[in-house]
Amino acid sequence: MQRFTSISILTLALFFMGCAANPLGSKVKEPFSGSKYESNQRFYRASAKGTSKMDQVAQSQAEMKARQSIAQQVSTTFEVVTDNYQKNMEGSYMEEAVSRFETLAREITRTNLTDLRLVGNEKYLSDDGTYSVFVAFEIKKSSMYRHMKKQAKLDANISEQALKEIEQLLDIQIKAAESGED
Repeated sequence: MQRFTSISILTLALFFMGCAANPLGSKVKEPFSGSKYESNQRFYRASAKGTSKMDQVAQSQAEMKARQSIAQQVSTTFEVVTDNYQKNMEGSYMEEAVSRFETLAREITRTNLTDLRLVGNEKYLSDDGTYSVFVAFEIKKSSMYRHMKKQAKLDANISEQALKEIEQLLDIQIKAAESGED
């Protein structure tokens, strides 16, 4: 009887150990994850991680990845917006306005993201001396669109009618961003 009990306990222990092992590994919750750090109607948001033996390199990597993510979101949004706007509007200046708007969007995301705010920054040092830096950035959409309007007004290559079209398009985006829920 004692031998049967020992075998049963051993079998049960192996069974429970086998059930607990996940072939993908343990799930890890990284800093700045969840809906609070995701883009929504009012904000473009991104978080990223950088890893290096040097803390400043890890910091730079994380910031660069987060900025690239936001720039990509902005670029994708503008492609969709201009496509939809072009389908709904007609006019001889529409093609020029859309072309200049897309160029303006690329220039702004390439040079600087206006009103970009660091909303989180955490640094960890592992046992092997590697730094892991996590950052989270956000940019208020309406602020970004207002900056684009100012930049468009400064562009001497935009005709007056195309400028009106760009401003109208940006006003629609500003209104949508300001009416969105946080």
